[in-house]
Amino acid sequence: MPGFREFLARFRPAGSPGPAVGGAVPADRSAELAAELEPPLTLLDDTAREAAAIREAATRDAAARRAAAAERADRTVRAARARALDVRSETAARGRDEALTEAARAESAARRAVEALRERARARTPDLAARLVAEVADELSALAEAEPPGARQEASWVRDGSQE
Repeated sequence: MPGFREFLARFRPAGSPGPAVGGAVPADRSAELAAELEPPLTLLDDTAREAAAIREAATRDAAARRAAAAERADRTVRAARARALDVRSETAARGRDEALTEAARAESAARRAVEALRERARARTPDLAARLVAEVADELSALAEAEPPGARQEASWVRDGSQE
């Protein structure tokens, strides 16, 4: 069953108020609205196409900018890597030079220590040699005074006359 609205829709004016016209066709409001809105909507279609073109151009521009930025970043990374090799080489050379300097300094200190040790040995050698000679002379004189070990002594049985 039709609703109240549908019932009232039957009584809407079919045309503009005025005398009745024979064989009149009821007015189509939706067609009138569509006809009224079609020109501005057509203009909006042109605007929509223009907006789509702008979006497409912006997308291409953004892609080009991303590609350019990626290329710049790649160049920067390559330059940094090349520079890193140079910096490593410079640092290694500096470290090697410092190590050589330190080695030369240590060698010089070692040579000085060896020379000081030799000088002390030269200074002490005559006294040590004199002490050693004195000790050896004392031991030799003590040995000369003492009976040499393993000196031949007569066995007790030889004094008795026995042969065994």
